Amino acid sequence: EANRPRVFLFDLQTGARALVGAFGEMTIGPRFSPDGSALLLSVTRGGGAAIMRYDLGSRRMTQLTDASSINVTPCYSPDGSKIVFNSDRDGAGNQQLFVMNADGSNVKRISYGNGRYAEPDWSPRGDVIAFTRLGSGGFSIGVMQPDGSGERILSQGYLEEGSTFCPNGRVIMFYRQTPLRVGDLSHLVTIDTDGFNERITPTPTNATDPSWSPLLG
Repeated sequence: EANRPRVFLFDLQTGARALVGAFGEMTIGPRFSPDGSALLLSVTRGGGAAIMRYDLGSRRMTQLTDASSINVTPCYSPDGSKIVFNSDRDGAGNQQLFVMNADGSNVKRISYGNGRYAEPDWSPRGDVIAFTRLGSGGFSIGVMQPDGSGERILSQGYLEEGSTFCPNGRVIMFYRQTPLRVGDLSHLVTIDTDGFNERITPTPTNATDPSWSPLLG
């Protein structure tokens, strides 16, 4: 809106929307806390971006990282005690994955493979973190344990991004696009976390950026 990315809340029942704060240069990448009481988002400032926690009840904003580097795409662990995000804070200019406590303390890097890491998503079971990796072989969708061990690539291609877990944490959905030619589409794809049982989810036309809901009672 007005050529400035902003985070809004949209009420699915009433259609009402509300701006989440009016601060910084841009607000991007919102993710709800597991209990739905807060949002994580990134606020750009100067040449960097800080991760912030926005309490939906009090409307209070708490800064969790500084903006001396680009800190984006935060995602809570299922129990809300930790946050995974990507950042270029290590100085080499490459995006890597980091895990910190929910209050912003004890930041630890967990990704060390070849390439740039982005879009982390914590499994509802808490056992693995899904990610997108960009390297010499193109884009990859993979998983690793929360301490960075056990990294494995599930799928690799020209463009593969946007991983999201199903509610039981056993299946990941992402989108895949092939090199642009007439008639090519971007598809939604599901794959088990062990790398088997890959399937395309039919959609009427191009489809990207899936987000799996929790179980609905």
